[in-house]
Amino acid sequence: MKRESMMQKARKRRTPWDLIVIGGGATGAGVAVDAASRGYSVLLLEREDFGKGTSSRSTKLVHGGVRYLEQGNVSLVMEALKERGILLENAPHLVHDLQFVVPNYSWWETPFYGIGMKIYDLLAGKYGFGKSRILSFAETVERLPAIRQDGLRGGVVYHDGQFDDARLLISLLMTAAEQGAVVLNYTSAVELTKDADGFVNGVIAEDRETGERFTAHANVVVNATGIFADEVRRMADPGAAAMITPSQGIHLVFEKSFLRGNAAIMVPHTSDGRVLFAIPWHEHTVVGTTDTPIDAPSYEPRPFAEEIDFVLETAGQYLSRPPQREDILSVYVGIRPLVKAAGPDVGRTSALSRDHTIHIDSAGLLTIAGGKWTTYRRMAEDVVDHAILLGKLDERPCVTQTLHIHGYEERVLSKTKSGRSKLSGKQADPLCMYGADAAHVRELAASDPALDRRLDAALPYTGAQIVWAARQEMARTVDDALARRTRALLLDARAAIRMAPAAAALLAKELGRDTAWTAAQVESFRALAAQYCVDGTPVTAPL
Repeated sequence: MKRESMMQKARKRRTPWDLIVIGGGATGAGVAVDAASRGYSVLLLEREDFGKGTSSRSTKLVHGGVRYLEQGNVSLVMEALKERGILLENAPHLVHDLQFVVPNYSWWETPFYGIGMKIYDLLAGKYGFGKSRILSFAETVERLPAIRQDGLRGGVVYHDGQFDDARLLISLLMTAAEQGAVVLNYTSAVELTKDADGFVNGVIAEDRETGERFTAHANVVVNATGIFADEVRRMADPGAAAMITPSQGIHLVFEKSFLRGNAAIMVPHTSDGRVLFAIPWHEHTVVGTTDTPIDAPSYEPRPFAEEIDFVLETAGQYLSRPPQREDILSVYVGIRPLVKAAGPDVGRTSALSRDHTIHIDSAGLLTIAGGKWTTYRRMAEDVVDHAILLGKLDERPCVTQTLHIHGYEERVLSKTKSGRSKLSGKQADPLCMYGADAAHVRELAASDPALDRRLDAALPYTGAQIVWAARQEMARTVDDALARRTRALLLDARAAIRMAPAAAALLAKELGRDTAWTAAQVESFRALAAQYCVDGTPVTAPL
């Protein structure tokens, strides 16, 4: 992906695109892949960096959603479990099986959750990752060495998927580009154009790096902007009623030692009814999440003090070493684009469905809202099917169910004694998320000893990965490189701050920037990264 050549293609096109997709997150990227792989012409516009919002701030799980099963939303769970299996088949370098243990401290929990997980297995069918089963006290401690043992009776183990959200997103965009789509970050859709009958027929876009504008026409314009969907809808209809009810969730990141082992903890019922996970991720422990209604979306939401306290307190009830504020390496916040609902639970966002909704307004703007990362492919298929009818396009079948995602390489699955399938030893590879591209990153590192060194001792990222991000993955800023192309900012904010000068210098060389740009990038990133630190950084009060 080369931004300069992509921009040139976008500017030079004189005929309408089949689809223009506004939004470069999971949904927008999925739509671009689906439409381009069917042979339609596609232009995707993202006003910030790809995945700057919700799509890089998830709990890092590809899952059916045990909580949705308890809510009775069986259709959503079945769809998500199927999509989980499809994603593992198409992107084994990005998705892997993870054991989850529900620790049991009361007599009724073992049979209750044991039966529930068997139903979960049944719904997964041929897409199952592994069989659930009831664990003894000793088996539970074996899988969760850091679990609080006082009062522990045993547990229930089940299987779900884990992934790196931002890395999957970049791979999807590279897949879309390989299929012929034009994808652009830092390019805003500042205005929707309309034909003589008042129907949306394109956009006026602005290259935010140069300030220059261009017009692009299309048979269908898709609004896939997630938490900002209402903002785009009001570009077509200023009086459009809000569809989105934003809710934020926070995640605290700690050293791996707080969890130890390779299994995750799932707490199905916390003190206020939320679900809490403690999962191993990139040699760290991620604990979350909350579900707090907020007034308006933003690209850099801040954690509420009460959210941090809640996660610390709840995690402390299950971990033998209760984490403290000073142990937090990073706190990241994501906002869910939940679709509004009426009824007694309208004020409780945890009760809102994660199903997706497609809306076509009177001006012909197609909006996709809601949904979840796991079902992005099915959502995209639904959007393109609607776009075909709306734009009177030639009908072509969806092919993404068997389309390999960029970086795909065959992985051999082995079986453990417990019957669990696992990737044969490659998850420990710090470059495993690159898949087939890992060899190219290694070649780059081998070409210059300076690029083969870690940028900071606390994290495994090297200069070669920053250069690769600039050359091949359209990284334009230090934030792009350290928050999404690598995950440094989410894993350890202070380490990321220390990495910023070296990363900025490498990017400046690749992008042809001067020393003033380099200094400004370092300063901007330091201010941003301070928001991911808890100690010494104020957090907001609840709304």
